[in-house]
Amino acid sequence: MSFVKTTAVTIALSAGLLMSAFAEAHPKLVSSTPADGADGAAPARIELHFSENLTTQFSGAKLIMTDMPGMPNSPMGVKAGVSGGSDPKTMIITPASSLTTGTYKVEWRAVSSDTHPVTGKMTFKVK
Repeated sequence: MSFVKTTAVTIALSAGLLMSAFAEAHPKLVSSTPADGADGAAPARIELHFSENLTTQFSGAKLIMTDMPGMPNSPMGVKAGVSGGSDPKTMIITPASSLTTGTYKVEWRAVSSDTHPVTGKMTFKVK
């Protein structure tokens, strides 16, 4: 193969790899406050930190109480507001009232500029 053909093939392969890297660029949950699996005091708000800027109009979350003392295993939605944070990679979930003792799950949907939704969940306990 000539130098020109080798260079052209190398450039084409490099461009393909770069494009596939962008295609795989979906927001990933990097951390949360409280942390996934945490056990502690009731948070005033839950923060989800993602790897990419979120498109807030397409992103969201639900807060669900999954267990509490004296409650059979029947999940119950908790009224909460969801908003973007001052950092565009952050989603804030603010319960309408103080969380009581029990186990909670946050089911989230994150959408970034690539418009592909990514979903996930995290849990925590309130003592």
